[in-house]
Order: sequence, then C-alpha cells, then structure tokens
Amino acid sequence: MIFVDLPIKNQPRLQGMITKKRSYVFDFDSTLTKVEALDVLAEITLKENPKKDAIIQEIIDITNLGIDGEISFTESLERRIKLLKANKADLTGLVSALRKQVSKSIESNKDFFEEFAEDIYVISCGFKEFIDPIVKEYNIPTERVFANTFEFSKTGEIIGFDVNNPLSKHNGKIQCLKDMNLEGEIQVIGDGYSDYVTREAGIADKFFAYTENVSRQKTTENADHITPNLDEFLYINDLPRNISYPKNRIKILLLENVHQDAFKKLSADGFSVETVSKSLSEEELIAKIKDVHVLGIRSKTQVTAKVVAAAEKLMVVSAFCIGTKQIDLDACKQSGVVVFNAPYSNTRSVVELAIGEIIMLMRSVFQRSTEIHNGQWQKTAAGSREVRGKKLGIVGYGNIGKQLSILAEALGMDVYYYDVEDKLALGNATKVSNLEELLSISDAVSLHVDDNAANKNFFGEKEISQMKDGAVLVNLARGFVVDIPALVAALKSKKIAGAAIDVYPSEPRKNGEFVTELQGLDNVILTPHVGGSTEEAQRDIADFVPNKIMAYINSGNTVDAVNFPNIRLPRQTNAHRFLHIHKNVPGVMAKINEILAKYSLNINGQYLSTDPKVGYVITDLDKEYNKQVLEELRAVEGTIKFRVLY
Repeated sequence: MIFVDLPIKNQPRLQGMITKKRSYVFDFDSTLTKVEALDVLAEITLKENPKKDAIIQEIIDITNLGIDGEISFTESLERRIKLLKANKADLTGLVSALRKQVSKSIESNKDFFEEFAEDIYVISCGFKEFIDPIVKEYNIPTERVFANTFEFSKTGEIIGFDVNNPLSKHNGKIQCLKDMNLEGEIQVIGDGYSDYVTREAGIADKFFAYTENVSRQKTTENADHITPNLDEFLYINDLPRNISYPKNRIKILLLENVHQDAFKKLSADGFSVETVSKSLSEEELIAKIKDVHVLGIRSKTQVTAKVVAAAEKLMVVSAFCIGTKQIDLDACKQSGVVVFNAPYSNTRSVVELAIGEIIMLMRSVFQRSTEIHNGQWQKTAAGSREVRGKKLGIVGYGNIGKQLSILAEALGMDVYYYDVEDKLALGNATKVSNLEELLSISDAVSLHVDDNAANKNFFGEKEISQMKDGAVLVNLARGFVVDIPALVAALKSKKIAGAAIDVYPSEPRKNGEFVTELQGLDNVILTPHVGGSTEEAQRDIADFVPNKIMAYINSGNTVDAVNFPNIRLPRQTNAHRFLHIHKNVPGVMAKINEILAKYSLNINGQYLSTDPKVGYVITDLDKEYNKQVLEELRAVEGTIKFRVLY
C-alpha cells in the first residue's frame, strides 16, 4: 500500500474507455522471475561437481554475453547447455526453485494477469519446459508462451534444443513477434538485448526496461521507460495495480551521513533514496527539496518554514536523533508534514558516556593522561575519588536521565534528581523539589534537559555558585543550556573540579576546525557531540526511524509523531484507505462524512485524532466507489493534504 497525493488517474480499462487494443509481452528470466533459469539449473545439476563454482561462473558470463548482445544467442545457448550436463529429471527441481523466485512486484499484482489474460504474452529465449508451469499460475496458458524447447536423449539427458525455433536464433524475438502478427499497440517488458531490439526493429511500439532484479546499462539506455517494478509499469499505463502509487516514485533524501542501514532498509522497501554526507544550508536545501517526499536529517540541518514552504511534495521529516529543535514543527504541522525522531535509540550510548566521564572526572584521569603524554610521572591519589557512595544529581529525569539513574545506582552512587514535571523515581533514586537543593548536595551533576528555547543559559553563574565545592559537571544535553564563560571561570577558580562537555552553543555543520573557550583547561573533557554516536546507536536509529517512515507512508500510522495527532491503525485488508489531514476548525469532519454519505460508501472503519491545530481522519472502505468522491474530499474547505492508500 502506498500513497497518491495527486488526483487519481482513471483506470480506463475498468471504465470501458480504452479504444486501442494493447498487447503486453513479458520476458521470463530476470523479469517474471528474479533469476536466470539456466543458472539455477546449473546449481542443481552441478551440485556434486568439484568444479561447480568455476563452471557456474562460466555459465553466468556466457549468459550475460548473450543478454548484452556480445555473442549470438544461439552460441550462448549451445555453450551453456554443454556445460549444464542436465537431465529431464532435473527440471522438476528447477520448476520448484523458480516458483520461489517470482519477482516480488509480479507476485503482488497477480490480479493484473488474471484480468488482462487475453492481452498478455510471454516471449522468452528460455524453455517452455520450465516456463509453462510457472506462468500457468498467472493465468498465462501455453499457447501464449513462446519459448525454446529442449531436445532429450533416450535416457533423458538434455542434449540440445529445437534449432528451427526462431527464438533459438539471434534476434529471434523480432521474428517471433512478426510471426504472431498482433493487432494494436505492442509493449515489450524485459531486461536485455533481445527485448530492446524489438523496439529498435519497429516491431514493438514501446520497450520497458525492467530493473527490479537486474539493471543493464545498454538495456536502460535503449528503453522508452525504465520500470524498477511492475507497479511502475502498471501506473504508467493506467492499469489496475496492487498499490496506488509506485514506491520508486517516492523520493527520500537522507542528509548528514545517516547510517547506511537506513538507506538499505528504505531502498529494500522500494523507495528511491539519495544520501548526502553533510548538512545543507537553507538555500541549498530549498533548491534540493522541491521533489522530495521524505527528508531525513540529524542535528545540524535546519528545516525552517521557508524550507517547508518550498517542499511541494514533502510528507515526512525524520530526525535521526533525539532532538527536533532544528525543525520548525509548527510549519510542518500546518503543511501536513509529519515529524518523527528517535527518542530512545541512543539513550544507552549517551548514558554510558556520562558514566564514563563521571568516573574519569572523579579520578582526574585526563590530568594524569596529559602528564604522561608530556613525559611526566605524577603518581598521586590527590583529587582522585571513587564514585561509590558519592551523590549524583541528575537534572532532567527523562529517558536518558532515568537510565543514567539505574546505571549509576548499580555503581553504588546515591542518585538524586530534579525535573520540572512530576516523574516517578526508579530504583532508590530520590526526587528533590528544587534545583538549588540538588546542586548543593551533589558530587557530580549531569544535565539532561530538553531543547526548549526557554532553557538557554539555564545553567549559569547562579547555578554554578550553588554547586558543592569540588563537584564535577557533565553536559550531554544541549549546547545552549550552559553559560560557557561562567563555566570557564568556575573551572579556573577550582570552584568545580572538572567538567565534561559534548555539546556547544554553536557547532560547525561539518568536520573541521573548532574553537571554544574551554580548550586548554586540563580538567575538562571535550568531545564533538558524540554522546549518541556509537555504532550500536546509529544502527538502532537506522532501524527505528525508517520503520516510522514506512509505517506512515505505507499505512498512515502516526504513532510517535512529534508534531501530529497519534493514530495506530489496524492492518488494511481488501480495502481502500482515505487519509485526510485538515485544519481543526468546526464543520470539517461533518463535511467529510456528508460527502461519504452522499456517495453511499460502504465504510469498514473510521479513525480520527485531533490536536488544537490539525485533524487527521482515516476512512477504510470497500474498493468499489465512484472516483468523483476523491475530488470532493480534496475540495473540502480546510483540507491540508489528502491521499489514498491501497
């Protein structure tokens, strides 16, 4: 299931509007199936051969030479059959294997093959012995399959093929199509030389390069259209299909070196994904985002109101991090753009760094390390303390603060916390009613407040003065939270014994030179905003965030959205789904239901959630309905976005 954000094209065949007959001619190997059948047969017949791998590679190389037109198909076929050493009995196993290798989008659009059976043909340079059993399941009978046939010895060995069959010869598909003498427009769908030459010869009217399984440069260069899947082919031809919009048409832009697993996951689901290793300026992003449906960023890219206004097709912004301060959430909401983040995926990484830094600060590890690097041996216990029995003050008891609380307690620390909201204590942690009290008793203070603008310079000269003398400070929260000059002064005066800082008021958009007043202080640990930057955390984020993107694009779910009403939807079964995002003003919902009633739609389910600014209503209904209802729903006053899923 996927979206269509533009008016749905009529499906003329269903409404009796097609006046010109069409024939759809499919290749078999690497088109209807994911594989080359003779390569699979080689795996079966050469299973016990000690030279199996080398022979199979030779067969694959010969196959590709024939597909690319580098050698004649006849030569390619002869050479492969000699290497195969196959028997008729092996074909049973081959058919069984091929049934499991039908192309994903072919399999999901079985209804098309049923409905347009009389217009569909298979022309292949493969063999009817294994093609017929596969395509029969897609309502394509043997009389509409044109392929080679094997020759067998008396004992069943495959010794050759019918040399009189035009498909055994170079450019055989051209001759085959000529002999068929089909009426009307002929469209050929395939992946190789023998397919695209039918268009060059003027026998086929259009050639579609099918790239779901393999993409060959020569083939795509000679195509009228490149179709990464059958969904795209059906969409171009206004034919009935399993999903409302081909996923390959949905463009996803991932910035700031988002983990490669996110690219792999989204690409595997069929989306077109582009990655950029750095953040983009507002101007650069505006120029890039016009045709983008999903934007993925980390902490440096600023998604401003201007960026959102320029993003004509934008549906989702995903922050591959915890914070969303870099995103204009209100502008996104008013444009019907859903925002997701990763509130939990890197919490463990941040917490482990906080624990490690607290230990290193309490033990003066960095001072001793610097001395050794400078050739000095200063073995001393002065200023080196255990964390066991010490008091840890956590400012902000959210996801990270709570997990830090548990790990610190396991180390033997006494944990206290302060939060502006009422939060349940975990373990033996003690809630403190005000910040001043927390600071006055804590040997170590760790900041974990959110990115609310009101928290700018939240921790300044006053708060530092309230800290216990000789305490240490850790900031893994937000750079603007701490007044840096005040911190520098406290460090130099030894009011506090040390600090670990991972975030800064101003951070560069890419790696390079960086300057801060904290540089050069031997009792300070400085890291470049890497609290959540572990391999494990980035993998977890690259799993969590794409799941949210796919859940929304594929089914409309907004669970865990930062700026949008949250709706968890049931699985869509044999129905179409209308998704309507609108301004939350009186009368919109009534108007929507009035239109649905006007067209007597059989509604299977309806789901609504609102917040003060937007409403999000989802209606599941039977597939059969008057398409005019879509235009009326789009025209409802207050509509922000409308799409259909099936």
